Amino acid sequence: MIQLQRWQHLFRHSLSPLIPLEHTTLQQHRVALYIKRDDLLHPSISGNKWRKLKYVLRQALSEQAAGLLSFGGAWSNHLHALAAAGHTLGMPTVGIVRGEPEYAANPTLSDAQGWGMQLAFVDRQTYRRRHHADFLAELRRRYPGFYLIPEGGSCELALPGVAELWQELPACDQLILPVASGGTLAGLLSARPEHTHLTGYAVLKGKDWLARTVQQLYAPAESDNGWRLRLNHHGGGYAKCSVEDRSAITALSTALGIPLEPIYSGKAMLGLFRDIEAGCYPPDSRLIFLHTGGLQSARSQVS
Repeated sequence: MIQLQRWQHLFRHSLSPLIPLEHTTLQQHRVALYIKRDDLLHPSISGNKWRKLKYVLRQALSEQAAGLLSFGGAWSNHLHALAAAGHTLGMPTVGIVRGEPEYAANPTLSDAQGWGMQLAFVDRQTYRRRHHADFLAELRRRYPGFYLIPEGGSCELALPGVAELWQELPACDQLILPVASGGTLAGLLSARPEHTHLTGYAVLKGKDWLARTVQQLYAPAESDNGWRLRLNHHGGGYAKCSVEDRSAITALSTALGIPLEPIYSGKAMLGLFRDIEAGCYPPDSRLIFLHTGGLQSARSQVS
């Protein structure tokens, strides 16, 4: 009962602001752009992580799980958010981390450990088995009663929490967002208004597999013509960003007055502006950009 009350408090309705943006590029191409500041939803469980974890954690509580276990890299926004949520709910957490134990001292994992998360480091070959039944069975034996959550929190139960975002948005022509594991895009597609299209900017080398991942999470996406993926703005791959692109993101962040990082929302926003300049969005378009949070991971970019 106490944990459920904590869950209700943690996920009480918290409306993030919608802000109009001004920029000479927008004026020149007659594009109206707004930003949904989901990075402001919660101080520790930021953006899409707050929305994706909402009903996943309620299910874990309903099953009286002994704890929560999930997967991520050394700067994972998901593990950071899960550790904070577990601490708030009074549930033990375990993070299976891709990388070496020396990463444990970085700001992301230091926060997670401060919230009580137990870290288990694995090499890349082992991490690739995170979807394999035998590896998951091994983890269940090692952590009996723990509720296993996929990397990034992207699973069927994540979709309804993300879909609730539509209740907070005005009419627009397109909703723009960064895409990594595909769960946020799938959740938005599950309740997409007929008049609004979705454009996802892949922040990693997505190719065909990223669209398949979205379709696996939400099967009707395969026959839905109201969405697309922009696959040429990943900057070389996940968490990769050239000096030139990093400088462009910083300049864009300053000009817009919005905090952006070079991994998720910054990379997607830069891609969007380049597409606007290339004429990919018709004049008089009304766009909303979803800031999915993840600013804590930008601490990895500090030299």
